[in-house]
Amino acid sequence: MSASKTFSFSEISTHTSKDDCWLIIHGKVYNVTDFLEDHPGGDDVLLQAAANGDATQSFEDVGHSSTATSMMEGFLIGSIHVDELPNENQARATDPFFANKPQEMKQATSSTSFMDILLPLLILALAFAAWYYLTYINVNA
Repeated sequence: MSASKTFSFSEISTHTSKDDCWLIIHGKVYNVTDFLEDHPGGDDVLLQAAANGDATQSFEDVGHSSTATSMMEGFLIGSIHVDELPNENQARATDPFFANKPQEMKQATSSTSFMDILLPLLILALAFAAWYYLTYINVNA
């Protein structure tokens, strides 16, 4: 099959078994049948994702490595018609920046964790400075 082929959601939903498993991720269709036994999370994870329809959210929640993302190209068989995607994934599928860069999207959302660490450290440094001032500097004045 050609990677430029467009599939309907109903056609993809018939491929949810161990003998024939297709996934929809970011509007692209992947035939992962040959990968079921090799998947680090087990074949049940992929079969469940196939049965649920669009596996984009499940794929993003796990946070796959760049190696895993690059491996996906070998399983690409086509795409799903944009009108058949759930509304929350239509923008990602039609925008080439989002559709092709799932890892960069995850990195952009992780910037808040830096602030979660920095803010308590700044408060701790301020408390130490106040203690030092009140203990040593203020006594001499």
